[in-house]
Amino acid sequence: MKQTIFTGSGVALVTPMNPDLSVNYEMLGQLIDFHLENKTDAIVIAGTTGEASTLTDQEHLQVIEYTVKRVNHRIPVIAGTGSNNTAHAIELSQEAERLGADALLVVTPYYNKCSQKGLFLHFQAIAQSVSLPIVLYNVPSRTSVNILPITYYKLSEIPNIVAVKEASGNFSQIAKILSLCGDRLDVYSGNDDQITSALALGAKGVISVLANLVPQDTHDICQSYFDGNPEQSDNLQLYYLELIENLFSDVNPIPVKHALNAMGFEVGPCRLPLCSMDETAAERLLGSLYRYGLMEEKKAGSVTVRRPQEALLWRRNH
Repeated sequence: MKQTIFTGSGVALVTPMNPDLSVNYEMLGQLIDFHLENKTDAIVIAGTTGEASTLTDQEHLQVIEYTVKRVNHRIPVIAGTGSNNTAHAIELSQEAERLGADALLVVTPYYNKCSQKGLFLHFQAIAQSVSLPIVLYNVPSRTSVNILPITYYKLSEIPNIVAVKEASGNFSQIAKILSLCGDRLDVYSGNDDQITSALALGAKGVISVLANLVPQDTHDICQSYFDGNPEQSDNLQLYYLELIENLFSDVNPIPVKHALNAMGFEVGPCRLPLCSMDETAAERLLGSLYRYGLMEEKKAGSVTVRRPQEALLWRRNH
């Protein structure tokens, strides 16, 4: 059995930007503290939601270094180090290890559309270059490449490939992965609307966009299930479905940054080619934040993060 990196909710953290689009480290520190105070179980930094593809290598590594130091071993820090260039992914992975990351998140090589053999060789080369545990990241909707279950099986035989963030949305595939790989490969849901379903199949938790807004409740979706209360877990999952849908009404992380800005976390804009939201979708998102009690007023920056029982009661009464 391989060591599990974390169980529960790992936040796919945004990278806050200043108005001039430089990285806002002061706000990054506030976000990290927010998650440490609200039971987030791991921080994934410089992933898709963290706009890693628009960061320079220097920024990428500085963001990882800052996060590692700020967290200071209180929860695992998982650094995104994927690339469509295997040599580049190796370089980023080795630097992240040197900077003190606890684990790596390595996405499938996008654009190249390599074969399953190419996927295996890519991940094998990265794994052999570091000693850190690796979480594979399968998100075919963004990369046009899907890791097949048999390839997962072969990859699970590599000692430091220990988990996968599965964002294919294919539950038959998730079931097959767990059946083939057993305790050699932990699975994390990569889709916020499918957390409880993945947990029921044996997943260890979620790597979540939703957790940027409601870290405590995202943690509790998982913890309630682990504590033997699947009904509460299901209720929370269903309760947040509308908000999750609005968080993916545009390309991630555009909506989640828009939401955080509306809630009073000044995370700034996304970098091009990601641009501002469509006005209609933005209004729906703000309305959703208001209905969930995450904004006192539609234009206000005051934040009220309600506990699960209060939130469920509030939703029934509104």
